[in-house]
Amino acid sequence: MAVRACGLIIYRRLQPAPSSKVADSIEYLLLQTSYGTHHWTPPKGHVDPGEDDLQTAFRETQEEAGLQASQLTLIDGYKKELHYPVSGKPKTVVYWLAEMKDCNTEIKLSEEHQAFQWLKLEDACKFAEYEDMQAMLKEVHQFLCSRE
Repeated sequence: MAVRACGLIIYRRLQPAPSSKVADSIEYLLLQTSYGTHHWTPPKGHVDPGEDDLQTAFRETQEEAGLQASQLTLIDGYKKELHYPVSGKPKTVVYWLAEMKDCNTEIKLSEEHQAFQWLKLEDACKFAEYEDMQAMLKEVHQFLCSRE
């Protein structure tokens, strides 16, 4: 059976300079793991018994980044499933999209992560080494820009 995990792609909007495009004011939150290859990822984790997927996404975000559900706005219309093998076993990760209500809210990492960064799309894609994660970030960005 596939391992199932859920998480949130979290973004914030900075005040854009008058001459800049809206797209340039969006930054994505990535956390660097303190285990394995120290890869960068949005907050996510395994579904606990009795939890639904969205509850898992919010719980993991609270545990890994110190962000409460009340500090985020869930964005309607975006949900993405990624499928990939981990240690030879299939894994499914479901992501939703959420915006920070206050772009200055402090991030508080758990022991699972050693660093975090707010990154514009291009840099976020460089940090997120996996092609499916890069593709999802680009898709999210396009989704957000099309809603303006």
